[in-house]
Amino acid sequence: QVQLVESGGGLAQPGGSLRLSCAASGSIFSIYTMGWYRQAPGKQRELVAAITSGGSTNYADSVKGRFTISRDNAKNTVYLQMNSLKPEDTAVYYCNARATPTEDARYDYWGQGTQVTVSS
Repeated sequence: QVQLVESGGGLAQPGGSLRLSCAASGSIFSIYTMGWYRQAPGKQRELVAAITSGGSTNYADSVKGRFTISRDNAKNTVYLQMNSLKPEDTAVYYCNARATPTEDARYDYWGQGTQVTVSS
């Protein structure tokens, strides 16, 4: 019931910055935990950052201090500000929405992904 569309990916130099956006529609955005995942060739998809409906955040150790996740419930949008980019940040980045309204019910939605390439 949730559709997610990522944008903002592209090419950045090492040390540069990008801001990813994920626009959501189709459900009540504010109840979902929102996350950014990434997947590089030959690797599993990994959690980069997440933010709960209450604003609590969690980051992968590899991006702590460099990336910031935020959300604007009025705009149904979640952001990932990426600073001090490194070549190892190169991946397809996916937006995720997750809700657990009951103990035995989980809803999980994914965007189509946006490519981030960090190279000189």
